Parts: sequence; C-alpha cells; structure tokens
Amino acid sequence: MKKLVLVRHGESEWNKENRFTGWTDVDLSAKGVEEAVKGGQVLKANNFNFKYCYTSYLKRAIKTLNIMLEEMDLLWLPVEKTWRLNEKHYGELQGLNKAETAQKYGDAQVLVWRRSYDIPPTAVTENDERNPRLDIKYQDVDKELIPLTESLKETVERIVPYWESNISKKLIEKGEVLVAAHGNSLRGIIKYLKKISDEDIVNLNLPTGIPYVFEFDDNLNLVKDYFLGDEEEIRKLMEAVANQGKSK
Repeated sequence: MKKLVLVRHGESEWNKENRFTGWTDVDLSAKGVEEAVKGGQVLKANNFNFKYCYTSYLKRAIKTLNIMLEEMDLLWLPVEKTWRLNEKHYGELQGLNKAETAQKYGDAQVLVWRRSYDIPPTAVTENDERNPRLDIKYQDVDKELIPLTESLKETVERIVPYWESNISKKLIEKGEVLVAAHGNSLRGIIKYLKKISDEDIVNLNLPTGIPYVFEFDDNLNLVKDYFLGDEEEIRKLMEAVANQGKSK
C-alpha cells in the first residue's frame, strides 16, 4: 500500500484577513502555526512514516511542512521545493479582501474568479510588484512559464506533469510521501487523482492544516481517500472556506 498525504498550509496572515494571496509570500498566522502543530501530531498518532516530502516556494507552505516534520521528529527527511506547487496566481486580485471584492463585483463574479475552472482574474502588468518574474525566488525559472494570472485549468496544467514526472514516481519508490502546498495546487492534484470533472471541482474546498490521505495499491490505483480528523469539524471548516468569497 502506498500512502500520499496532502496538506494545505496552516492559516496565513492573509487567510485571517480574508485576502486573495496567490503567489504573495505571506507568513503563517499564530493560528496557522497551531494548525501545523496539530497536523503533525495527528500524523504521528496515526503512525505515518514518510520517506520524502514536497512543498512550494512559498513560506506558508514551507513552514507548515517544517513544523509538521518537527512534531513527527522527521526534520531530517529530504524535501523537494518547486514553484509548480505554488498557489494559483490571482493576478490583480492579490492583496484584495474577498468579501469587499464580492460587495463590489457580486458574489457570483468572485466565485468565478475563485473557483471557476478556466476563467482567470485580470493579469498583473509586467512592472507590477506582484509580478513574480521580478522575484529572486524565480530567477532560474523560464520567465515564459511564470504566470501573471492563472485559472485553475492553468494551475492544473503545471501541476499534473510534475505529479507524473516526480511525485508519483517518488511515491512508488518510497511508499509514503507528504506534500504541503496550497488550496488550488492541491485541488489540481486531487482533481487528477479522483477524476473530478471541470464542473464539480468548484465544490471542493480544502481546510487549512488538515491532512488528506490517499491510499494506492502498488500500481498506483487509488484505493481510498480520507481526511484525518473529526468529520463534523472538517465539514464546518470546508463550509468556512466556501463562504470566504461571499459579501455577507
């Protein structure tokens, strides 16, 4: 049995403020640190024995992973960082409050920007400080690959090839792999693994800091998937994520 665990980073400072974050490198909030600690404790209590880890280039995911590994006494594990696991780039929405944006443009439009499959927000300009092509973190990445905005479809298109070429092969080799990343990059992996339609993916909301386990047979056929935690609590957390983009 192969086990993959996906974890959305703990609450960030901008999650707390209900702002579109995207590729903005925002730190964890105090609550986010607590969520990461709890996530690591839950994984340890369930006897996970990871051999390899992946995360993004963004500190909220990196710190979540490190905190969880520390709780499991696994800080020595090899970790591969990739920009391909970064959050969806929200273009000109980055930094804006979601509820205030919904009041201005309407709940339906904000839902399209947040959760539609193939409609991206307006792109940032080349000289915008939110343009990741100006960030030293991405200096070795082909600038043509770095987005100025993204739809979920475009996020999936950068995630799935990485899953196929890297993560899936490491999972076969190592048996247990932990991935700490972001709501939309993880939704891309989940969409692919569970064969979720373009229409239905809009309804998937991932809570912060909750381990999501996928079990596969030796041929990497999905056997089952489940969250680690109290079902009612997780349901409420999912509803809270879904309601972030509403005006009221």
